[in-house]
Amino acid sequence: MGRFAVISLTDAAARRVREIMATREQAAGIRVGIRKGGCAGMEYTVDLVNAPDPKDDHVERDGAHVYVAPEAALFLLGTEMDFEETKLRTGFTFNNPNQTSACGCGESIELKPADLKALAEARAGQA
Repeated sequence: MGRFAVISLTDAAARRVREIMATREQAAGIRVGIRKGGCAGMEYTVDLVNAPDPKDDHVERDGAHVYVAPEAALFLLGTEMDFEETKLRTGFTFNNPNQTSACGCGESIELKPADLKALAEARAGQA
């Protein structure tokens, strides 16, 4: 790719994002963020985006558009977003190098922020 991206998407994740965009009128993509909550301290959020926020980091793969909320970028740097369908759950999963632990249910995680310098250098190189 050559361009900086806070997160990367697997083929399955990109396919699912495209499906969501195709079935929701005026959907520009999805936004990934984090919020405080759950037994381990934080949870991932995935929301529909109709109007992209210029402050968001934008990742595009094969027509699938994912936006990362600015306050989440440090916690998501280097994350691979996937999509899985199993007997127990269907949804996006996150392989996050910043994750230090997770609760038993897998819905709540503990994250440490990535190196701010690494994020700044990566963004500077995307010009």
